[in-house]
Amino acid sequence: MTATAISSRDNPLFKRLKKLAESARARREARMTLLDGEHLLAAYLDAGGQPHTLVRTASFDAGRFERFAVQCPQAKAIELSDALFAELSPVATPTGMLAEAAWLTPPAPGATPLVIVLEDIQDPGNLGSMLRTGAAAGATLAVLSKGCHDPWSPKALRGGQGAQFVLPLVGGADIVEWLAGFEGESLALALADDASLYARRLTGSLALIVGNEGAGLSQEVCEAASATVRIPMPGKVESLNAAAALAVAVFEAARQRAV
Repeated sequence: MTATAISSRDNPLFKRLKKLAESARARREARMTLLDGEHLLAAYLDAGGQPHTLVRTASFDAGRFERFAVQCPQAKAIELSDALFAELSPVATPTGMLAEAAWLTPPAPGATPLVIVLEDIQDPGNLGSMLRTGAAAGATLAVLSKGCHDPWSPKALRGGQGAQFVLPLVGGADIVEWLAGFEGESLALALADDASLYARRLTGSLALIVGNEGAGLSQEVCEAASATVRIPMPGKVESLNAAAALAVAVFEAARQRAV
C-alpha cells in the first residue's frame, strides 16, 4: 500500500488526528482515538476492529507497515515527517506507527457479573493498568465515574494494552446511582475498615470499588456500597496504591471462582 505523504500542519487529516491526540472531547464526539504502536493495533485487529487510517514515519520499516496494511484494506495510509509524527505520539520516543480507530463496544459476557468500579482515577497510566488488570482477571464490566480520566486517551490505551477492546466500559457514571441499581454485592476497598476482603465469599454477582489515587473513595460511595472491606497488610506499610489494591481484590475473586 502506498502511503500519502503529508508535510503540512494545515492538512485537514493531520489536524483531525492532532485533535484526537489532544482532546477528550474530540475523541468522545467522534468516538474515535489513536492507537500508538504495533502491539495496540494488533490487539485491535484481534478484537475485530478495522482502523480508518494508518500512519507511519518515513523511517518506519516499510515491510512491517505493509503487513498491517494488508490486514486493513479500507484504511487510508499516510506518511508523516518525524516532527509531525512526534506531535501525535503520547510518548517521548515515538514508535513510528499510529492508527486512527473507532471505539470498540465489546459484547457483554454471559458470566456471573464481576465488575470493577473506579471512582476518579485521574492518572491515565493507572487507569489503563487497572482496566488491563480487570480484563486479565475476567471482569465482565468496568464502570468509571465522571471524574475518571478518559479511558480512550492514547496514554490510557498504552496502559491498557488492549483491555479497552475486550472489556465492556461504562463511562461518566454516577457511582452512587449505579450501585443503587446493581443486583449483587458491592464491596468498597477502604483502609479504615476492620472487615477483611479474604473473609468474604466473592463468587456471586460482585462489584469491587476502588477510589482516587490520593483521596481514596468518597464517603458517599462507601455508604452506597453493600460493605467496606480492607486488604490485610502484615508488612510495615499503611496502604497500597489504587492499581495494586484492585489487582489483589479482583484476582482474589478470580481465585475463588476458579475453585
